[in-house]
Amino acid sequence: MNKQITKELLEIGAVQINLDTYFTWTSGLKSPIYCDNRLTMSYPKVRKNIARAFIQMLEQDGFKPDMIAGCATAGISHAAWLSDLLGLPMVYVRSKPKGHGKGNQIEGASVEGKTVLVIEDLISTGGSSIEAAKALQQAGANILAVYSIFTYGLDKSKDAFLQANIAYNSITGFDELIQELIGSGELSEEEKNELLTFRESL
Repeated sequence: MNKQITKELLEIGAVQINLDTYFTWTSGLKSPIYCDNRLTMSYPKVRKNIARAFIQMLEQDGFKPDMIAGCATAGISHAAWLSDLLGLPMVYVRSKPKGHGKGNQIEGASVEGKTVLVIEDLISTGGSSIEAAKALQQAGANILAVYSIFTYGLDKSKDAFLQANIAYNSITGFDELIQELIGSGELSEEEKNELLTFRESL
């Protein structure tokens, strides 16, 4: 389903490319590509297809989780829709423990002894996803993998997941996006090379 979801992300503007005026990421980095998967919440067909794609990935990988964990904040809704389809319990993981109340970093039932699939909306360097997975591990969970909707396919993220010994997979990503835009005639070879050069510079 990755080709279909790549098209849908482009159609709703969740993934945008602008080679004339670069976007500014949260980090301050200027980029010709911007991904905002929060938009998928507003499109029932798209979010349902994303959940089905995650299930397809689970079947292909032969994974059978006991629990689904969503990364705060954009991964939470997709974890909820997926856990609902699978009939599984769900938790979500903050970037850091809450500063009041019980000080929880993980919200929901205990993850101790559970086999957990982590859901993230986007993987860039992989840092936040890996931190969420490690928090779950520290709480006693066995991490199957981190699944995301989109990945930039950076070498940094590949190295980071390898070093953390955590598996990861994504429905679609940078390479599929370029293939789709080339196939539809919306991207020239010159523009493709500019995008690839940008990614290699990161």
